[in-house]
This record gives sequence, C-alpha cells and structure tokens, in this order.
Amino acid sequence: MAQWIDVGSVDDLQADSGVCALVEKTQVAIFYMPKENAVYAINNYDPFSKAHVLSRGLIGDLKGEPMVSSPIYKQHFNLETGQCFEDESVSVDSYGVRIENGRIEVSLTE
Repeated sequence: MAQWIDVGSVDDLQADSGVCALVEKTQVAIFYMPKENAVYAINNYDPFSKAHVLSRGLIGDLKGEPMVSSPIYKQHFNLETGQCFEDESVSVDSYGVRIENGRIEVSLTE
C-alpha cells in the first residue's frame, strides 16, 4: 500500500516546468503539465552527469511520451517510467504523485 507524503502546495508547482522536493532524504523532481492535467515525479539524480539536476530540465514529449531532457548532457527520461530514451540500460526511479485538496503528495513506494 502506498504511503503518501505531503510535500507542499500546488501553488509551489511551476507550470510546464520542474521543481525539486526533499522526500525522506530523496531528491524528487516534480513536473507539472497543466494543459495535460498531469503531474509526474522521478528521482532528481541524473546518472550521466552524476548530479541532482533533472528538475531543471526542459519537459515536453518524445514520440508521444512525456519526457524531461537533462540540462547537462541532454539525455531524455520518460516522466512516467524514468527510462532513458537513448540508453535502455539506464533509468531513474519514478514515483507516485498526486494532487489532493490543493496539496502535492508523493509516494516513494508506489
């Protein structure tokens, strides 16, 4: 069963962009796409640059899949699964995320 952790207000989200939240010692990149009515959460750590920077990447879609482009070496990560588009052997953790009563909640176990 998922354990939901309140990480802030929906007002803290930036439309069509990412923010970083510290959730139980894990840096989580949260992306908000209001036109699609979608919110995504993946680990903020970029395994290629070895830096916590994914929340600063550009978001969009690649082949119809929601993605973030790492701001350092530009690899693309699927926002739903965390899978790298360019290298199938690399992925980052993806997390459950929802908006409940104007609050952002993340589940590291879902």
